[in-house]
Amino acid sequence: MQVWLILGVILLLASYGYQRGRGGALASVSGDASKLHSLPSYHGAYLALWAAIPALIACVIWLSAEHQIIKMLVISGLSADSQALEPQRLALLMSDIRNLASGDIVRADPSPEVQAAAVRYAELAQVSLYAKLAAIAALSALCLFFAKKRIAEQFRARNRVERIVRYIMIAASVIAILTTIGLVLSLLFEAWRFFLRVPLHDFLFGTHWSPQTAIRADQVGASGSFGAIPIFAGTLLITLIAMVIAVPLGLFSAIYMSEYASPRARGAIKPLLEVLAGVPTVVYGLFAALTVGPYIRGFGESFGIDASSESALAAGLVMGVMIIPFVSSLSDDVINAVPQALRDGSYALGATQSETIRRVVLPAALPGIVGAVLLAVSRAIGETMIVVMAAGLAANLTANPFEAVTTVTVQIVTLLVGDQEFDSSKTLAAFALGLVLFFVTLALNIIALKVVRKYREKYD
Repeated sequence: MQVWLILGVILLLASYGYQRGRGGALASVSGDASKLHSLPSYHGAYLALWAAIPALIACVIWLSAEHQIIKMLVISGLSADSQALEPQRLALLMSDIRNLASGDIVRADPSPEVQAAAVRYAELAQVSLYAKLAAIAALSALCLFFAKKRIAEQFRARNRVERIVRYIMIAASVIAILTTIGLVLSLLFEAWRFFLRVPLHDFLFGTHWSPQTAIRADQVGASGSFGAIPIFAGTLLITLIAMVIAVPLGLFSAIYMSEYASPRARGAIKPLLEVLAGVPTVVYGLFAALTVGPYIRGFGESFGIDASSESALAAGLVMGVMIIPFVSSLSDDVINAVPQALRDGSYALGATQSETIRRVVLPAALPGIVGAVLLAVSRAIGETMIVVMAAGLAANLTANPFEAVTTVTVQIVTLLVGDQEFDSSKTLAAFALGLVLFFVTLALNIIALKVVRKYREKYD
């Protein structure tokens, strides 16, 4: 709520700056906009940017430091015994104080000290909010005051606004790049900590996955086994089944809609296919668990096959149906983008429609189709909900689609469920799996890029 309130205040200040800038520019030339170097809207945008950008920067800095400052002030008001607690226990105590201050559920009945600290926490948060709003308003007013002095007949507002927008775009690009680098480095660091405890070859080539580890020294039977081959095999099996369903159906439907279907039929079929992309994955998971899974089990038993109610086949079939719109919609757009002149030239040489599609249209659209298939593969590898509900959590090393398997993403979620300490092999294994998944996706992108470069054709 505080963030939305602050953004609303900044938006109001930017709107006020826009009106002041636009009105001031017109007033400087007695209402004759033709005398201005830039349009009045650029003068308004110039003041609006000066009113909003410094306020946003100050707000981000304030929010990044606010939590730590309030935490230090609250801890300083606690008793000496509470301040001397271990870092983990002190963090739990602060969590209870924050939850109590915000009205959320706490672990147990709060003590009078915790209640008093929660009241102080709420008061400090309220004071911080008012101070934040006052600081933002003062900073915006100051920036507007100095920016308003620049408004004149020959002021190059358009150049200034375009320069500011260019800097904003550069900053956005840098943030995106730094975010990617940060994600990769965090994966590498945590995975390195994992591989210090578990040898890399045991992780990549081991055939038994049981990540439960002992918490106490007297516990047995929970030493942990981190052979990830069963997880990789399960991921590959489910993805392969999904692609066998999604790629032919999606590609054939795209060819039909773009080359054979009438405009009326296309207008009816395309929205129906795209509806599949809007269905929540939990709905697909329920359908797979309650309908497809039991049906596959009964079908297998009728032929004497020992089929599990949770199987890779159930998850793969439903996942393939879910991915059809990704392949179909993107392939349809790519096929429609092939110049009509290529089709006309093929027909002029005596080729039939099917020959034109096979020998002219599809080769020309191949780079886009490869991109659509790559997106579908990435979507299948990253799917979690359907696998949890339809394929189970068992890490079985099998190629039998009627047995239960698991995937990399499911195991990452399972390992990180609940309050975890990032100091055990079980938790750190999630980062190792994430690192492998990252490199697999990178390899797929490199392969797709090579295919696109090899078969790309340029048309005038």
